[in-house]
Amino acid sequence: MITPRFSCSQTDKSVVVSIYCPAVRASDVEVNVDETLLSVHINPYFLRLNFSHPLVEDDASSAVYDPSTGYLTVTLTKEVPGQEFKDLDLLAKLLAPRPSQTSPSQPVIEVLDSQEAPQDDSDDELSARTQGLSLEQREILEAAENDWQLPQTVPEAIPLQVTVERRYGFLDMHSGYFKHVEHMENEVNELGADAEACSPEDRRKRRLEHEEQKWDEDHYMADYADDEYIQELIAWPNPCAASSEGFQYTEKENLAMLRLPRKEYLATPEQAHHLYLTLLTLLFAYAYETRTTQHDPTPESAWTIASLTPAFSALDTPPYGAPATCVPSAFSEAELAATFSASYRRSLAFPLYRSFALAEACRVDVASILAGGKRVVTRCLLEVKEILDHHDVYYVYSKIWVDDFCVWTLAYASDDILTDLANAVKNLRVKKSSIGWNLEELEALTREDVDRSSDSDDESEDEIERMLPAPL
Repeated sequence: MITPRFSCSQTDKSVVVSIYCPAVRASDVEVNVDETLLSVHINPYFLRLNFSHPLVEDDASSAVYDPSTGYLTVTLTKEVPGQEFKDLDLLAKLLAPRPSQTSPSQPVIEVLDSQEAPQDDSDDELSARTQGLSLEQREILEAAENDWQLPQTVPEAIPLQVTVERRYGFLDMHSGYFKHVEHMENEVNELGADAEACSPEDRRKRRLEHEEQKWDEDHYMADYADDEYIQELIAWPNPCAASSEGFQYTEKENLAMLRLPRKEYLATPEQAHHLYLTLLTLLFAYAYETRTTQHDPTPESAWTIASLTPAFSALDTPPYGAPATCVPSAFSEAELAATFSASYRRSLAFPLYRSFALAEACRVDVASILAGGKRVVTRCLLEVKEILDHHDVYYVYSKIWVDDFCVWTLAYASDDILTDLANAVKNLRVKKSSIGWNLEELEALTREDVDRSSDSDDESEDEIERMLPAPL
C-alpha cells in the first residue's frame, strides 16, 4: 500500500482531510471512523490517521473526489462541536500508531470474594471452536483486537550479556549497521571495527582519547589571534533561530515527514530525559554547521554534523559526567554544562573554525531553536536528515538516530519541556576550565604574543622614520 500525500484543516464543526490520490475510481473509496482513528482505503492508497479527539461519521460527513485535480476530500464531524484539534500540521504525529493503553500501577478493583460461574453449553461450544482455530486465524483475531497494529511492549532488562553484539542508536534499538565498517570510508567512526561490540564505557573512553589526539593548541591559538572571519560568523543572524510565529511546513518537508517510520516509542522517564540531552548535542552540531556555512550546506556538512555529535561518531550518549535525574522535565545546571562541554570539546578539536566564542554562539542558537517548540526543532532535524541522506556513508546516522528523533519529537516531545530547556540553555554558563585544555592560559599567551608583535611593529616604523632624510 502507498501512503498518499495529505493535509488536514478544521472548522468549528468538522475536520477536513484532503488526500492526493490521482487516477483512482471514486466508487472504490472505503472510509472508516473509529473514535479518534480514521482509515481511508482506495487502491493502491491507504491512509490511517490518529486524531487527538473523537470524530463521528454522520449525515453532515462526506467524501468527494475531484478527478480533475486527483484530490479526495473527506469531511468528518467533530463529536464535540467547537473543540480544537491541535497539531493537524504535524503529519508524522497523525500517522503515528495509537498509543498503547498502559496498565495501572495498582489494581483499581478490590476482589472481596469470587466463585466460578456455571458454564452452559454455548460457552463450551465457543471454547472448542476457539481452540480449533488455525494459527493464522488466531493471528487475525489478535490483530483485530489491536486495531490491526503490531502490539509493542517494553523489553525486559537482560541482566546477563549473552552476545558480543551491542545495541546503539535511538533508544538502543539498532544493531548491525557497522558490521562491515572497515570496508567503508567512514572517517568519523571512532570505534573502528569494534563498533558493534564496544560497551558504553569503552565508547566514552575511546571518544575522549580521540579528542585528546585531535586537540591542537597551535590551531586554537591561531584562530584566537586571527578571528576576523570567525567574528563575522558569530555576527551572522541565524534564520533558524527566528520567531516561529506563522510557522508552516513546506511541501518538501511534508513529503519528508510522510517517509518517516511509523513507530510507537515506549521510552521510560529516564530514557526520555536522556533523549532531550542527546537532542541538545545534535542541535549544537546543526547550529555549528549552519552558522559556519551560513545556511548553505557544502559537501563537508555531513562530516561536520557527524563529527560534532558524540552519539554519532562514538555512539556515546548522555549523560556525560554529571548524574542525570529520572524526571524528563528536570535538568540540572551541572548535567547541561557537562552535555555542552562534550559538544564544545568536539567543536574545538575537529572542524576548521575552532573558537570558544563561536561555540557560545551555537549554544545561543540551540536555545532559540528550542524556544520555537517541536515544530522548529523538527524542521532543523529534517534538514539534518536531508544532509545525511545524501551522503554515501553518513546516511547510516540518519537511519539509527535522526529518523526516529523526528517522529519522537513530533509525537512525544513536550513544548513545555522544550521551552523550559530553552531558558536553561540560554542562561547556562559553560566555563572554559570545564573543557580541560587550559584555554584561558593559551588565550593569555596569545594576547601577549600579539602585544609583543604590535610593539615590535611600532619600533620598526619609528626606526624607518629616523632613517629617512630630513626635509629641506
